[in-house]
Amino acid sequence: MLTNIRVVLTRPRGSGNVGSVARAMKNTGLRDLAIVGRGRVLSREASNMAVHAGDILEGARSFATLRDAVADCGWVVGTTCRAGLYRSHSRPVREVAPEIVAEASLGSRPVALVFGPEDHGLDNRALRYCQSLMTIPTHPDYPSLNVAQAVMVCLYEIFQASSHESPREPHPRAAAEDVQILFDRMRGALLKIGFLSADNPGHILLGLNRIFGRAGLEERDVKILTGLFRQVEWYAEGGWEVARDKKRRGLKIR
Repeated sequence: MLTNIRVVLTRPRGSGNVGSVARAMKNTGLRDLAIVGRGRVLSREASNMAVHAGDILEGARSFATLRDAVADCGWVVGTTCRAGLYRSHSRPVREVAPEIVAEASLGSRPVALVFGPEDHGLDNRALRYCQSLMTIPTHPDYPSLNVAQAVMVCLYEIFQASSHESPREPHPRAAAEDVQILFDRMRGALLKIGFLSADNPGHILLGLNRIFGRAGLEERDVKILTGLFRQVEWYAEGGWEVARDKKRRGLKIR
């Protein structure tokens, strides 16, 4: 089950941290490491910090974008220590860990744990690819953790949770890429009907992402919603005139 959890490092700056993350993964039974950007996984510093986790470094995969790194995942959980409107729904890692274990135990799609760069963590652009957020409670005087420390704490809580019975019956989620395709369609449709502001569409979209992330969309849900927003687009592009004419002629509207 633990091997069905992917650790995603977004644009890591220090190769030593990448090595330390690999070691934390080895300590807790995880193997799937993904790097977004140009993180150095085969440097001497990374190797030294990884100690006996060199196999995880060698097996790490590189991706150009976060969207690519989580495309096949069923649930994408971001990490944050910052406050703000788009992060107010984050929950403590100890609370989320049993749910991660339950989802990973399905074995159908990986669960991704996303960590941001060392200097500022995940930015708001990255949050659009995260369906949930978790945080590590720390002292308010200095809440920021080194990324390798944050990974170790999160993986420890997940490792501990894996030894207990799942608190809920999980359900298979749709692939993250399918959800993003839905969001692309939804964004276009909502812009055309004026529901989203063209100057800042991301503001509402992040809120919708939070709602859908909490719901845990399944494949059938994504198909239904994609069809809904496709119809909204059609109507906004003049489909209403076609529908009006068919109604007048007594034809069936499809």
